[in-house]
Amino acid sequence: MASVKFSSKMESKVLKGLRAHAEREGRTLSAVLTDAAEQYLERAATRPVYRKAAREVLAEHAELLERLAR
Repeated sequence: MASVKFSSKMESKVLKGLRAHAEREGRTLSAVLTDAAEQYLERAATRPVYRKAAREVLAEHAELLERLAR
């Protein structure tokens, strides 16, 4: 996939930590930021699926959960 250059702002402390992490890992800052963004998007996409499944389980077992809570 083609890379696109962009500009953004973040707290200097966070950027310093990202740069240090990239250096320890022997990677570029760009690679670290790309991985972080991909992981964030993956988690964000999973949350609605997880919440729907959790609601279904809670609804299906509501009576049992009520009895256990007593």
